Amino acid sequence: MASSPCSQYEDEGSSSPDKEGASSREGSEEAESSLQGALCLKKACLVMFLLLKYCAKEPTTKAEMLSKVIKEHQDHFPEIFSAASECMQQVFGIDVKEVDPSAHTYVLVATLGLTYDGMVGDGHRFPNTGLLVTLLWLIAAEGDCASEEEVWKALHVRGVHDGKEHWLYGEPRELLTKVWVQEQYLEYRQVPNSNPARYQFLWGPRAHAETTKLKVLEFLLRVYRRDPNSNLSLCEEALSGEEEGGLSQVTPKHIPGPCLAASPAGHDVRLVLSSALRRGQSVF
Repeated sequence: MASSPCSQYEDEGSSSPDKEGASSREGSEEAESSLQGALCLKKACLVMFLLLKYCAKEPTTKAEMLSKVIKEHQDHFPEIFSAASECMQQVFGIDVKEVDPSAHTYVLVATLGLTYDGMVGDGHRFPNTGLLVTLLWLIAAEGDCASEEEVWKALHVRGVHDGKEHWLYGEPRELLTKVWVQEQYLEYRQVPNSNPARYQFLWGPRAHAETTKLKVLEFLLRVYRRDPNSNLSLCEEALSGEEEGGLSQVTPKHIPGPCLAASPAGHDVRLVLSSALRRGQSVF
């Protein structure tokens, strides 16, 4: 039986050459490096495990995660789980919520109260909710109406390009101008009196019904507090303003998006996911 992507990367990440005659200090540094590599891969594998649970609409438990994913690194569960949960939220727009503290049972739901599962489209294997949330951020930050040019410019720095198939999200233009318009999360309109025609994005009625700009801003604040490089004071100042009036202070360049490189163990997450996509394998 072929080994799974996670097991393959674990084998690669857990091995380290035995440097004969190395000093005890070098040996200690090598052991620490090996441990950190193994933990990064565990974080990536836990993200994949949680994605599969989300797609199957199944809950999970701490015990299941320990036995199926964490295994020999159980002492590091809090660190691994925290990083994987953060990646699920920031990249995929999925919250990992504990529903039974006594049994440590968790469910996976779309963030910001959205009812969209992000699984529309033929062959779509992973949720694209994170990209939708990014669009809602961008539109709100632009004053409830974002030009198509500004949207693509902001998405470009996050690795999502107009006319270019994305390894995780598929064809982005189709998502933005067709799928999410049909789902009523976005409106895609021609700018009045524009010649040649220019277009803009607004929140659709379903977005207004399921979430608010305040929830979006609070979500941003939680993300910023986890990221020491972010502009925390800007976000806090906006949040302290009027309930629906402060968001315009946060510009698109300050808004995080579904970027694996900026998320915990992001590189390893991409390796595991892209390998699973190529091979059509289940990881567990």
